[in-house]
Parts: sequence; C-alpha cells; structure tokens
Amino acid sequence: MPSKTNDPKRKTWLETSADTDFPIQNIPFGVFLTRDDIITIGTRIGDFAIDLGALHQLGYFSEIPLTDDIFLQDSLNDFIADGRKTWRAVRNRISVIFEADNAELRDQKDHCERVIFAMDEVEMQLPVQIGDYTDFYSSKEHAINVGSLYRDPQNALLPNWMHLPVAYHGRSSSIIPSGISVHRPQGQKLPNGATEPIFGPSRQLDFELEMAFITTDANELGQPIPVDQAEEYIFGLVLFNDWSARDIQRWEYAPLGPFLGKNFASSVSCWIVTLDALEPFRTASPKPEKELLPYLQYSGKKTFDINLEVSIKPENKEETVVTNSNFKHLYWNMSQQLAHHTVNGCPVNSGDMMGSGTISGSAPKSFGSMLELSWKGSKPVKLNDGGDRKFIEDKDTVIMRGYCEKPGAVRIGFGEVKTKILPVFKPKKK
Repeated sequence: MPSKTNDPKRKTWLETSADTDFPIQNIPFGVFLTRDDIITIGTRIGDFAIDLGALHQLGYFSEIPLTDDIFLQDSLNDFIADGRKTWRAVRNRISVIFEADNAELRDQKDHCERVIFAMDEVEMQLPVQIGDYTDFYSSKEHAINVGSLYRDPQNALLPNWMHLPVAYHGRSSSIIPSGISVHRPQGQKLPNGATEPIFGPSRQLDFELEMAFITTDANELGQPIPVDQAEEYIFGLVLFNDWSARDIQRWEYAPLGPFLGKNFASSVSCWIVTLDALEPFRTASPKPEKELLPYLQYSGKKTFDINLEVSIKPENKEETVVTNSNFKHLYWNMSQQLAHHTVNGCPVNSGDMMGSGTISGSAPKSFGSMLELSWKGSKPVKLNDGGDRKFIEDKDTVIMRGYCEKPGAVRIGFGEVKTKILPVFKPKKK
C-alpha cells in the first residue's frame, strides 16, 4: 500500500476545508482548460487545480522517467498506459511537493502562479478519450426490482444472472463530463394497450446511479485477465450517470438489448480517483449465492465502501436528496467484471470505461433509479418544495455525489456529476 499518500496525518500547505473531497491523500487525475486557454492534465487538492504539465516543465518530476509531453495532452490515455508504477510514483511525488513542511514549490511564487489555479478559473474536460464503453448489470437488488416490474416477480432474475456479470456494449461518443446539459431524447414508444408504436419525446426519462472504472492497456487479443490480477489494470473510478429513456428502451430492447433508450447520453464526474487513494476503504463484496466457475472465483476484498447519493433540483428551487446507496452493494465486483469481459480473449485498452450498472441497496430509499424509487410511476417521489416526480422532467438538474469516510481515515471523495435536462432539441431557425 502506498503509505506516503494514504497517511491520515499528512497535511498540505494549500488551504483546504476539513470536509473536502480532495485532501492531499486523494490526488485524483483529470484534464482541464486553464485561464490561459491551455489544456493540461492535472490533479486537485481542496479547491485548487494543479497543472501537472507546468509542474513537469519546471522540473519537479525530474526523478521520474516521464516523456516531456506526458501531461501536455487533452486526455489521460497515454499517462494511464504507462502503468501502475508510474501512477504511484507521480502521486507520491505530488504528495511530497504539497506536504505542509515542504518549501520546494511553496516558496517559489512565480512557479506557484504557473502551477496552481482556483477551481473557478479552470474548465473541466472529459478526462479520457473513451475508445470502448461497456455497461454491466451487477446489482442484484436492482436486477430483482427491474425484473419484478417488467416480468413475473417470482422469476425476476434470468437464469444466467447468478452465474456471470451481465453486460452490454454501449456508445462512447455520447459520454460527457459533468456540467454538460442533455436534451430530452426522442424515439419510438409503445403506449399501454397499443399494438403499434408512436414517435415522440421520452416521458420516462431516468437517471441510473452508477460508478465506472477506467482501464489501462491490459491484454493482447486472445489473452484473458485473471480475476486476482484484474486490479493491476484498473486506473481508477468516476461517478457515472447512465441516463435511460425507459419507455423507448422497453419497446426496443428485445431481442438484442439497449439501443436508443441508452445511447443518447451518459454523464461522468471529471476527476478519476485511483484505487490507491481508495485503499483505506477496501471492503468485502457480497458472498456468492451459487458456486462460481473458477475464472470468477477470487480471494481477498475486491470492492470499496463508497457512499453515494442522488439529488433532483428543479429549476430555481432547492434540491432534494432522493436516494442514498453504496458501491459495496454490487453483487459482481470490478475484478470479476474485468475477468469476465476478457475471458474470451477480448482486449481492453487505455481509457476504456466499464460502467457498474445501477447500484441499488435493499431498502427503498437506496434504490438507484427513478424507475425503482417511484415503482414505475405508481409511487411519486416527494420533493422538498412540495412537488413530486415519477421520472425526470425538463429543466431538472440531477446531481450525483460520492465519498468514502470512516474513523481513522481521511475523507476521500469524487466531487459530483451534475446534469441539467433540456427540452427536446429544436434546430435554430435560419
């Protein structure tokens, strides 16, 4: 374990609040546009963005074998491809540079002006160029809820679900960073009682509370990744809102699965939090209820205790927290997901994204979608302003947050992924 970065006693010379998501123990990675319109790879401490490109140019990483342009790019893909040894060396070095009693950078005022930005001075970007995106279906509670709503509750789980991490290949071109608004999607729908579809805006627009992990170059074509080696190829995690148009999806999904009901947008948080930063919060996954095939059997603790919440904020009104869940609820963990993804020899690359699937707990207030929270619209969710929601309406903003917290460790967070829903797109009149 990289004790240098995880030491809860470690302090920074930058001013940070006690409850920040980004203490010096976190050191996530992201991409941002500076006030000088320069795009760079960086990290974050408190409410400060750190320009790693400038830090590297000034010689602060001279003892680490890095290419000159490793941080002067518009994505983290090449840095991620350098592997865990490089990620750890860079994080450890950043931790030293910004440690409270280290004057190396602190007393170089001209260097600080080039390297350190207030968060309101930068514009966050998508952190990786996502070549491929896979979305899993790994929460047993969510799968049972959806199966109960659309099929016989006695047979909510399909026969394969307890034997493998179910997934589908999603669309990477519509994955967007936090802060980018999304237009309500349109498509074919089959109204209740009808035999022929109609076309129009989705009336059952929904969020899906997920997380996603980012991979590095891992294997060659034909080479599976063993389950107990999978974490060596996982760079880190982000919050993930995998938007769904339930009415469009319900009509189209048989026999090949999601298409237009899912590919219109997925929103991610902008800072990738590494597995090393999450190490103090490692915990056990749910125990398998059926004996697994050998390639899915693992040893040790393979997941993390990450608190998750979702809020809905109508325009010009206060937000309402509608659910609280936890990443540890997932029946199938990341190592199993990656092992299954590659057991047939499928190669994964630097910057590939793997969505966890909707994360629901067993209690109704821990369900990870409006489909479940409102039980397909039959139980509207009450909002703080007196209104309610069955699904997401135009001009609503959905905010997802995630953080780890326990006695003896420093809080580690992901910030938020925040997205406003706009009406159906209409071309501007010429």
